[in-house]
Amino acid sequence: MATKLKDNVVFRLVFRSFLNLIFAGVLSLIGVALLYVVALFLSSQFRAFWFLRDLGRLFVQDMPYGLGLWFIWLLLFCGCFYILQWMLFNAFGKINDTVRQIADGQLEINHQIVVRQGNIFGSLARNVNRLSERLQYALEEERRAEQAKNELITNVSHDLRTPLTSVVGYLGLIEQDRYRDEVELRHYIAIAYEKSQHLHELIDDLFEYTRMRHDTIALKKEPINLVEMLGQLLVQYHLPLEEAGMASQLHCEEKQITVNADAGKLARVFENLISNAMSYGREGKRIDVWITLIENKVSVAIVNYGEPISAIDLPHIFERFYRADKSRTRWIGGSGLGLAICKSIVDKHGGTIDADSNTERTVFRVILPLH
Repeated sequence: MATKLKDNVVFRLVFRSFLNLIFAGVLSLIGVALLYVVALFLSSQFRAFWFLRDLGRLFVQDMPYGLGLWFIWLLLFCGCFYILQWMLFNAFGKINDTVRQIADGQLEINHQIVVRQGNIFGSLARNVNRLSERLQYALEEERRAEQAKNELITNVSHDLRTPLTSVVGYLGLIEQDRYRDEVELRHYIAIAYEKSQHLHELIDDLFEYTRMRHDTIALKKEPINLVEMLGQLLVQYHLPLEEAGMASQLHCEEKQITVNADAGKLARVFENLISNAMSYGREGKRIDVWITLIENKVSVAIVNYGEPISAIDLPHIFERFYRADKSRTRWIGGSGLGLAICKSIVDKHGGTIDADSNTERTVFRVILPLH
């Protein structure tokens, strides 16, 4: 309660004004006494100031009930109170002028007001400074969002156009009967079908990412044995890994580690990470999955030993449509949304995902709270 009153500007203003009233009253009394002493000294020592005797007699003796002294005291009181209040509100005037200049564009929006220690408006100045910082941050976020939107439109247009052009091209050849035999016809159809599948995957990823980012989809959480889930996923990927000349191994000291999660969404996270490790880690010939307990959380690290991710690309790999190697084909590079979807799903589960890469290995680490 005391802290709230201390930070309450209205309370402090009222209290300070009350003190100023008392100070002004005391100072005006002292002023009346000083005027009396000075007038008495000047009128007794210098002939030119004898008129002060007549003034003193008028205000002190001739006016009934000491109204003259009260009048002098009231004048001094008003003057002292005005000066004290002006000193009090002077800082507020400076803050107001600064805010007006920021609003008029004369100062940068993140301009910082000098905060004087012990000033009654210090907390107001600090709050205005915080507001300026948040406005600057909001503007920067808006610029980044606008840039991201433009990049999103450009990337979606490019990624949709590439397979769509192939589909339209091969279907055009078929429609115009520009094929030699049935074998070539089937070849064209197969290519058109493959490109249409890629197009379907991209659209699905785009919708999934949009829904996850805007919280339009609810998670169906339930207790899940994370060790069992990852073991089943590695079994499912056994054949694709074998065809890629790779092997996998699950490392975990526990047989059961339970998390509260949406099984389908969480499985998609690890499927994307395993697929990513297969695509970029073939040179390393294997994938290791490490599950470890960290206090009240569980860490899942998916490790591959292929080509490292550059330090320039590493901070951006969870951004939408970002591909570390722009020269890779679409089949290798994917839609560019896989890792962004992973991050959105993990965030909705209250967890974190990050990556670390060097010349020896690349690690994608997912940390989730235990059930």
